[in-house]
Amino acid sequence: MPKILKKRETLLFSIIVVLIAGFSTRATGFATPENLSNIFNDTAILIILALAQMTVILTKSIDLSVAANLAFTGMAVAMLNAAYPGIPLVALILAAIAIGALLGVINGYLVWALEIPPIVVTLGTLTIYRGMAFVLSGGAWVNAHQMTPIFLNATRQPILGLPVLGWIAIVIVLLVYVVLKYTSFGRATYAAGGNPVAAVYAGIDVGWTRFLAFVLSGALAGLSGYLWVARYAVAYVDIANGFELDSVAACVIGGISIAGGVGSVAGTVLGALFLGVIKNALPVIGISPFTQMAISGTVIILAVVFNARRERNRGRIILRDQAAKEIDERKVAA
Repeated sequence: MPKILKKRETLLFSIIVVLIAGFSTRATGFATPENLSNIFNDTAILIILALAQMTVILTKSIDLSVAANLAFTGMAVAMLNAAYPGIPLVALILAAIAIGALLGVINGYLVWALEIPPIVVTLGTLTIYRGMAFVLSGGAWVNAHQMTPIFLNATRQPILGLPVLGWIAIVIVLLVYVVLKYTSFGRATYAAGGNPVAAVYAGIDVGWTRFLAFVLSGALAGLSGYLWVARYAVAYVDIANGFELDSVAACVIGGISIAGGVGSVAGTVLGALFLGVIKNALPVIGISPFTQMAISGTVIILAVVFNARRERNRGRIILRDQAAKEIDERKVAA
């Protein structure tokens, strides 16, 4: 295999390009800049949710409540906007981030302080947060005519051919990249998931790192709550239903290890874009929704298998190199 294709992100980017080229032969105009911009805009919220999921998975945890967090937060800010149209948009966005972060605090505290497995915690809070959205709204919808124009249109304004929603996703990608690459929290995140025992010896509080990862995940999910409601001009209990699985799928396809400590922001973004291209293209070429689900599931399984083989091979290389080192040391000693 050529050296350039050994890097996971490069290979995934190449696959996306091939898919776009292939789909464009079946659907005229699929590869036009305008349509590609629409695909990116449609995938922007998934990108943000996938990055939220990534920060948690890197610490050897998982957050199945991100979509429920989005639903509750989106409902809350939509109802605020409908009831008090005079509240500035910036205040509503900050409220969405704060509410989402608070829900993340609940998840993080249960995992950190009570040491409950993350999958159990977030599976429970998934249901709780959906239920809270129902109680808050009484099961009613908040429709476009109830929300203010600025609330709905702020993310739709085009800048250089891309709506503001897409630019927000790009900014979030850059921010998460900087946080994970250049801050002590980012380094602790990889260490906590890659080797928790060694991280403890290095002075890293693994529990606190996981707590902060859940808070960051919740904050990004809260922001996504506003973006979803503004994008689709409606708020109801079941919005983004199933998106927690899409966020995990994007991470897995992008090379994020479920075992923690391995993965990149670029891989996560490409994983989300891969799903975005698939979901936008399959209906256009006449693939039924059930077949789409089967294709998506197959891709996820193949990605997991690929990740597992790569990590196993990496482990063998480490063992081989260590064995060779020990043999060399014995020869020198003799």
